[in-house]
Amino acid sequence: MLKNFKSGFVTLIGRPNVGKSTLMNQLIGQKIAITSDKPQTTRNRIQTIVTREEGQIVFIDTPGIHTPKHKLGEYMVSVAEKTLREVDVVLWLIEPDKTIGKGDKYVLEQLKKTKTPVFLIINKIDTLPKEEIFDVINKYKDQYDFKEIIPISALRGENTDDLIKILLKYLPEGPQFFPEDMITDQPERHLVAELIREKALRSLSQEIPHGIAVVIDKMKNRENSDIIDIDATIICEKDSHKRIIIGKQGSMLKKIGSQARGEIEGLLGTKVFMQLWVKIKKDWRDSDFLIKNFGYDQREIDQ
Repeated sequence: MLKNFKSGFVTLIGRPNVGKSTLMNQLIGQKIAITSDKPQTTRNRIQTIVTREEGQIVFIDTPGIHTPKHKLGEYMVSVAEKTLREVDVVLWLIEPDKTIGKGDKYVLEQLKKTKTPVFLIINKIDTLPKEEIFDVINKYKDQYDFKEIIPISALRGENTDDLIKILLKYLPEGPQFFPEDMITDQPERHLVAELIREKALRSLSQEIPHGIAVVIDKMKNRENSDIIDIDATIICEKDSHKRIIIGKQGSMLKKIGSQARGEIEGLLGTKVFMQLWVKIKKDWRDSDFLIKNFGYDQREIDQ
């Protein structure tokens, strides 16, 4: 380890669907956070680790900041806003819009309450001509005293290496918090559940994904075999949603399971036999007990 080794925590915040999870996956070079075109895909606080010779950065991916409509939404926003007080640098991701919308104005108000250094990260620059990116920069630069303004494409990896180098300059000297070969603190069961949820998000119609959760009921090595047996349950809120998730003769459930299985096998490095079930838990997103039971723990906010 170098004498002047840098280390610290960096959070990614922003409105839903601006590419926070895509950026985090790009930075660590592996898929850990699930992605989809549905808002509020990320529900938990997820930590990933980038280790270089000169330092270690612990990235915290958070749920998108939005106006909550139920207790799960309140939990998600609280998780995102709490991290602002706990980190060394904040990365605020925005899309390259020329106007500052209500959602971004709300994020700005939250940022003004913190003394943590903030980088403005303009994502998806591959979707606009370069000259128009300067218009976006000029629109935002007078709104807040950003330490850095960095245009990137998380999807293509454009300027993401530069982002790492600049971040290390801002972090304090400190210890290596995690082993250098460790890239996330998330348990395998959580990652497996999230991969299943991702495939459901991508396969189901717009209204249903917000009301689903995935619970791993069983995950164990088969005796005298290298196969891992997984039983998982997709939780939904309505009987009509259950029918859609299952599909005609189980076609949708088979599709979700088939798509998830390949990535889960890649994650675990072994063959997987997986069974999916669907259960209804009416209005679970407004139940403190069920929210906690499905892995969204209030203690993350209260600590």
